[in-house]
Amino acid sequence: MFNKHDITRDALMLHGPLRDQGYDWWWHSFTAQDEITGEDRPFFIEFFLCNPDLAEDEPVFGQLARNRETVKRPSYLMVKAGTWGDDHCQLHRFFAWKDISVHEKAPYSIAADDCFAGETALKGSISITSEDAAAHPEWMCDAGEMKWELKIDKQIAFNVGYGASKPLRDAEAFAMYWHAEGMKSAYSGFVEFNGRRYTVSPERSYGYADKNWGRDFTSPWVWLSSNCLISKKTGRQLENSVFDIGGGRPKIYFVPLDRRLLGVFYYEGKEYDFNFSKLHLLVKTEFSFEELEDRVVWHVRQENIHAVMETEIFCSKKDMLFINYEAPDGTKKHNRLWNGGNGWGTIRLYEKNGKENVLIDEITASKVGCEYGEYDAAVPDEKAD
Repeated sequence: MFNKHDITRDALMLHGPLRDQGYDWWWHSFTAQDEITGEDRPFFIEFFLCNPDLAEDEPVFGQLARNRETVKRPSYLMVKAGTWGDDHCQLHRFFAWKDISVHEKAPYSIAADDCFAGETALKGSISITSEDAAAHPEWMCDAGEMKWELKIDKQIAFNVGYGASKPLRDAEAFAMYWHAEGMKSAYSGFVEFNGRRYTVSPERSYGYADKNWGRDFTSPWVWLSSNCLISKKTGRQLENSVFDIGGGRPKIYFVPLDRRLLGVFYYEGKEYDFNFSKLHLLVKTEFSFEELEDRVVWHVRQENIHAVMETEIFCSKKDMLFINYEAPDGTKKHNRLWNGGNGWGTIRLYEKNGKENVLIDEITASKVGCEYGEYDAAVPDEKAD
């Protein structure tokens, strides 16, 4: 069973060796409606913490040339917010550790000035001028303004389980951990973005909330998820369904495994689990990523002893951005990490009946959150002057 809520896994994980070589982030994405036109617009908000034991009076940016020369690694809270679409952007606001308040145990909370993140609420604002964005490449962001105030109802979880049961003991085992407490979440409230106001309603938010933590990032990096799903079998919206796929090339004690993904489909209350770490399921996975002229494409086929899930997702390049992070060691490894919230495609779900695969449903997915990126470890990362 993967739909097991456990808010202790949303607690702060920066303990032990991760205090000076680790990150912990809480990601939120959802759809809102323009108050004037009614048009849908996807947004994301993230709180990213890094290296508390390396804190100084001001945020420390690992990519600055002077910090690279002295081997000074990053330390800060980065509040990330933005949107996808023709005028996609990502906005970053940084705080030194002395300026933030963290409730480390469950239920977690993070507060800094007017920014707040917790298990059931989000609030904050970011304002970046064009001049500041150009003058500070170490901020890794665009120009723009965004303000938000939201409530979160995390309805369906993806409890990965593997390697995360005892995070203090296993902090060095995995390079990157994942927990989706709100694989399907309902958001309510408002967003203001560049002078326009958007309403967020539970019925039309199609929300998602998860977290990642560790000492490094995976490559390749894969993520696909949506709960805006329509059954081709009945023609109806699937109100109690969500799929989630993530991973790429996990590392255990610095040793990379073959290309593997964690995947699940919660189909109208029934669980289909393609978690490679559950050895008794004999999970097999094949995946690829294509970059075409105007779009990118994910192909994923996952199989266990009971079922098969075939997923094909598209996203227009014009709607996407290259999402930016620096690793706890100060390097920026992913410089082409495709990130979008307007993906669409098809999932075909089969049950095995002897040697025959019987189609359960063919599902049309939209408002798909999607990511893909790989980096070459032999190529030096980018630096900010």
